[in-house]
Amino acid sequence: MSNRSQSRARKSTPAPVRKIGAALALLAAVGLLFLAISQIGDRTESEQLDKAAATQSGDSEMYRQLAAFARRDAADPMARGSVTAPVVMIEYSDFQCPFCRQFAQNTEPELIEKYVDSGQLRIEWRNLAIFGEESELAARAAWAAGQQGKFPEMHAIMFEHSPAKKNTGVYTADQLTEWAGQAGVADLTRFRADMDSDAARASVNTDVDEAVGIGINSTPAFLINGRPVLGARPIEQMIAVIEAGLKDDTEAGR
Repeated sequence: MSNRSQSRARKSTPAPVRKIGAALALLAAVGLLFLAISQIGDRTESEQLDKAAATQSGDSEMYRQLAAFARRDAADPMARGSVTAPVVMIEYSDFQCPFCRQFAQNTEPELIEKYVDSGQLRIEWRNLAIFGEESELAARAAWAAGQQGKFPEMHAIMFEHSPAKKNTGVYTADQLTEWAGQAGVADLTRFRADMDSDAARASVNTDVDEAVGIGINSTPAFLINGRPVLGARPIEQMIAVIEAGLKDDTEAGR
């Protein structure tokens, strides 16, 4: 995390949110520790996943507060799925992060097919651009493509070309504009202007401040109905947490 991002977050994040951040970091660490320990036991995979979901119970007030970070904005061009979906997964990601690429290419498509397309899950993207100038430029490019309804296509192309080594000239304004054309962005002049706009920078800054404010400083990171999940976890673990969220919804009678 850059000093600039940390300083900005300290100035803009209310004290109550910073308190939530400390708790989130602790919860995430405990959750990952449990998952590591459970893998060396003699339980079946099904039992491991059931306990992982139970560990991240949605009954606590902390999870309810974290779930409130879901925006459920019908006009959000970087979100996928219904605004009324019972489960919202907030994804904090960086286009130069290899584990983010792994999730985007190997896990997310299955989640979209299984849950988003059926109206059970909404995925809200957050640009957690933490790996330098090219991360920030790529984040603005994703936002700019979204202004013309092509975020999913641009998202796929940028991760396809995600660099093995960060900030080595893979993400440039010219290259991103070329990819935007391949993604189907109709007005490339507008795209370049949007990519370099104050609105794009403000959007990225808002996402970074939100993440830092609740204690997230690595990618990918997820909040699934308030449940923290760190890293590109196996598909079975992601499904277990989503199913726990669906169970919460059913028990609440919604």
